Amino acid sequence: MTQTKTLPTPADFSDIRDWVFDLDNTLYPHHVDLFAQIDKNMTAYVSALLQMERDEARKLQKQYYRDHGTTLQGLMIHHRIDPNDFLEKAHAIDYSALMPQPELAAAIKALPGRKFIFTNGSVKHAQATAGALGILDNFDDIFDIVAADYVPKPAGSTYDKFMSFNRVDTKRAAMFEDLPRNLTVPKALGMKTVLLVPQNLESTVVEWWEKTSGEDDHIDYVTDDLTAFLKTLV
Repeated sequence: MTQTKTLPTPADFSDIRDWVFDLDNTLYPHHVDLFAQIDKNMTAYVSALLQMERDEARKLQKQYYRDHGTTLQGLMIHHRIDPNDFLEKAHAIDYSALMPQPELAAAIKALPGRKFIFTNGSVKHAQATAGALGILDNFDDIFDIVAADYVPKPAGSTYDKFMSFNRVDTKRAAMFEDLPRNLTVPKALGMKTVLLVPQNLESTVVEWWEKTSGEDDHIDYVTDDLTAFLKTLV
């Protein structure tokens, strides 16, 4: 079984030249709860589309999220919706909860090599989020759900598409994510894997399949503070 670590050393990541970051609940802390707005919008979308009461719509939304990687993918498979309409409505949120993070920006900038955002959301949402955090200019590219042909992480084909498009040497790359299942493929490809967890994990409401377990051999490091983690590397 892999020994999961919380405190890295610069030597642990000395060979890394491609740094890949998920967006929501990764580049900003879980407690900011920006995704709660998106979640509410998705529930409203399902409710309006299928003429369901909110509770039933939310239950179906979460089922699609669990079974298909994103609510969007489930809706496309089962209801053939327009993905662009869904993304526009899901990401119609208030970004004012996000504040500039100069220390995070400096830590990302100091990392040697290229930096990417790899998200199941849209480029527009990623730009707005990273822009509000003051870190957007530190990234070389954003690979979103549209670039993935709407097939979300954790699908292996989507990682292959991202790696091929950006010519990533997975043996010299690291992946930062908030969902354990989204680190399975990166680990199998030879990447270093870092899981971002909420600062108050026990009191944070998440689905059972979003939590870590004793069998998460694909997770190399766990942290609840991305900025502090990155600062130890440079």
